[in-house]
Amino acid sequence: MTALTVRRPWRGRWVAVIGVVLVGLNLRIAVAAVSPILTAVRADVALTDPQIGILGTIPVVSFAVFGSLAPLLARRFGLEQVLVAAMAASAIGEIVRATTSTPAGFLAWTVIALAGMGMGNVLLPPLVKRYFPDRIGAMTAVYSMAMAFSTTIPALLAVPVAEAIGWRLTLASWSLVGLVAVVPWVVVIVRTVVARPASPPRRAPGRVTRTPLAWGLAILFGMNSLNVYAVFAWLPLVLADAGLTADDGGRWLALFAILALPGSFVVPPLAARMRNALPLVLALAACFVVGYLGLIFSPSRGTAVWIVFLGLAPSVFPLVITLLSLRTRTAAGAVALSGFVQGIGYAAAALGPLLVGILHGATGTWTAALAFLIGTVVVLAVAGVVACRPGMLEDLWGPRGGDAAPDAPEDQPAVVAAPLR
Repeated sequence: MTALTVRRPWRGRWVAVIGVVLVGLNLRIAVAAVSPILTAVRADVALTDPQIGILGTIPVVSFAVFGSLAPLLARRFGLEQVLVAAMAASAIGEIVRATTSTPAGFLAWTVIALAGMGMGNVLLPPLVKRYFPDRIGAMTAVYSMAMAFSTTIPALLAVPVAEAIGWRLTLASWSLVGLVAVVPWVVVIVRTVVARPASPPRRAPGRVTRTPLAWGLAILFGMNSLNVYAVFAWLPLVLADAGLTADDGGRWLALFAILALPGSFVVPPLAARMRNALPLVLALAACFVVGYLGLIFSPSRGTAVWIVFLGLAPSVFPLVITLLSLRTRTAAGAVALSGFVQGIGYAAAALGPLLVGILHGATGTWTAALAFLIGTVVVLAVAGVVACRPGMLEDLWGPRGGDAAPDAPEDQPAVVAAPLR
């Protein structure tokens, strides 16, 4: 029996529910907590402009690199065990980062903190698949909303808390979320005793890269992330060049971020009820296009309308996260698909702000840059056609080698020593 043996509790899943929510709350804190107090951090740690640029690229690079490693570690050590280690690493990184006084130390420990969060990004969908196969839409909505809160809460509280207790204690205090997130998963591991009878022959794990499903989801995720990071990086400047004030730009950017909440709540359950989620993908792609066209032709008039459309469009993210579970039969399949999709997706996201900046610098206007983003939305829509075709990953991938036996169903329910309540 593999390390990804499913552990379905016979009674009660509240510990797992709490664990999923707490991990979701921890997945963006290390990113969102720094920006509001960056001026104080920069002064004390002596960060240069290039180092601040590196700090801005660490999240997407860490999510891509360490997210890609998560499936390998999960197959070796188990989903829950790797998640516990990842949350502990994120907490340790946040604590030590807050104590360092050198740029190299601050950047290095930021990588450690975000490495844990990058693995958590990949591990949550298969854990939802394992513990809540009958509630995939609802649980994905719950932790997507938790992730949205983990972006907005630090942005709201970081400055007043830092003024009261200093930026170092402020940054370190966010580690409490990661530390608390460890507890329910340790309880799950301790209380769940897995029986290990001889298992039937199974086909060797397939290559995710062979499947159109995986590539469709990866490109869908990547184009969405590319657009989101580009908007976060450049929207205030786009509006400033249109004659709006810096305060206006900040408020519109905050609205863009807050609008992730309704999408996170509505989209996963809706996707779970749809046989083919393509109409949802196309509707969200249209939101991107309307928002960008508004910024091209009338950025200072109707701004609220354009930002609302742009803010709703990134609901592609919870849609893809839901499909990672809906398009797999097993937790092993879900973790393999999640690692591939998010690894490719976050790598693409790193290009968004860079390419938009290059186009703006080359042309002196935002028209070419926004037209480029519209082009990426067309790619997103085409990828959605492939990603939303009905089908399961395990029916599409081929064996890595050896005799090809039929895929076994998800491992039989484990013997549970105590209910996971």
